[in-house]
Amino acid sequence: MATEKFWLDDVHFDANGLMPAIAQDANSGKILMLAWMNREALALTASKGEAVYWSRSRGKLWHKGEESGHTQKIMDIRLDCDEDVIVLKVEQKGGIACHTGRESCFYRQLQGNKWVVVEEVLKDPKQIYG
Repeated sequence: MATEKFWLDDVHFDANGLMPAIAQDANSGKILMLAWMNREALALTASKGEAVYWSRSRGKLWHKGEESGHTQKIMDIRLDCDEDVIVLKVEQKGGIACHTGRESCFYRQLQGNKWVVVEEVLKDPKQIYG
């Protein structure tokens, strides 16, 4: 009797047990952020329907929005062709994904030979995090 392969077994994590996870707004297609996931974070994300990442700086699981309230509702999970990058299509609660109070973490654009801020702060981080 053949056993069914578990979907997480198809995912290739790096030597540290991590893989990049790109959060993309499900409606606009805008890239909101890049974070890291381990096997447990990916499993929790799929089961909870909300983004859970691995915080490399804190060395622990991080439920996106646990402090700010800016959770990410999962609309779709995609695995790339090399099976080592995840794209999460999300509904970003509160419209803010970045800890700087912006919609996206990618708010600086290379213009000539310098980085220019091209997205405004939607909410002061002091109001979000205290």
